[in-house]
Amino acid sequence: MIGNTFGRFFRVTTCGESYGGALMAVVDGVPPGLKLTKEYVQAELDKRRPGQSQLDSPRKETDQVEIVAGLLEGITTGAPVGMIVYNVDRQKIHVDQYREVKDLIRPGHAEYNFFVKYGAYADWCGAGRASGRETVGRVAGGAVAKFVLEREGIEVIGHVVESHGIKGRRLTFDEVKANYRRNDLNCCDLEAAEEMIADLLKIRAEGDTAGGVIEILVRGVPAGLGEPVFDKLKATIASGLMGIGATTGLEFGDGFEAARVKGSQWNDQPYLDDQGHVRFRTNRCGGFLGGMSNGEELRMRVAVKPTPTLSKEQDSINMAQMKEVKLAAITRRDITICPRIYPVAEAMVRIAILDGLYMARGYDALARLDPKWKKMGEPGKE
Repeated sequence: MIGNTFGRFFRVTTCGESYGGALMAVVDGVPPGLKLTKEYVQAELDKRRPGQSQLDSPRKETDQVEIVAGLLEGITTGAPVGMIVYNVDRQKIHVDQYREVKDLIRPGHAEYNFFVKYGAYADWCGAGRASGRETVGRVAGGAVAKFVLEREGIEVIGHVVESHGIKGRRLTFDEVKANYRRNDLNCCDLEAAEEMIADLLKIRAEGDTAGGVIEILVRGVPAGLGEPVFDKLKATIASGLMGIGATTGLEFGDGFEAARVKGSQWNDQPYLDDQGHVRFRTNRCGGFLGGMSNGEELRMRVAVKPTPTLSKEQDSINMAQMKEVKLAAITRRDITICPRIYPVAEAMVRIAILDGLYMARGYDALARLDPKWKKMGEPGKE
């Protein structure tokens, strides 16, 4: 299996499976001299930990992190930071439940593609690397990115804006921050949250699940972050968000509304503020122009599919017998993945932005700031 690393300069590599011994993250590109604590990382992991509410999977994981490399006397050394989280809720009864259906294609899950790629060696226990448990490493790596970005004045915040067709109001960054994590769903429109949660509990009683939409807002990103062609900041963020297992769609700013309006209605028109800085009167583009940041808040929305594990009977195929069968799942599941996926989305956006910041700083040092490099482009200069 390849493709377990995200980022170029600030890089996060994850390993570990749903019912394996542990989940791990190795983070490259951590600056030296930072007082990074496991308590700081733990606070991020606690956001996505299961078994905390009536909407979550009842799996009981403490998700206690240990930082095992990259620190000396509590201070980062510049070496890769290694972190480990042990899986503790691996009871035989749950492993046996997966063993009973290990030859079946579970609708909406990745089993079929794992059968095709890895054959008899595919990890059938809790979906292996395709499980949401894999995202523990991403959140741990994202916590390190958050620690660095805070020193740059960059804030990333995510929240649920839609569940099963019930939509919340569009909120400002400050409104989201004020109501962040004030309910089990982390919907910051508190009125809409009540309606959403009541609806989800009805869906659970039916043996079904629901999808939704999460929004990520970013404040403090300077203009010009990202490169104009293949390394657009927007493209890197999109890669990180669409690499999360349950995501099915993505829009930046007003996104698909661009297809329904005229250019005169869509364009964000510039103006000079009181300090003489370039600003934009609207932010329909979500803080991006040419795929690079324009200095406004970044805004993106991610569609999340319903949890595919259902108590309701569905069609399946027994791959060992090549026979059509029926499947009604008895394994543990979330009613909706949304309240546990927003911390993962926050993490991926943080990693992408910090990676872009590293790239920009390196390029600026060589191409714009160092007189020695400027001279090399002049005729007759070495």
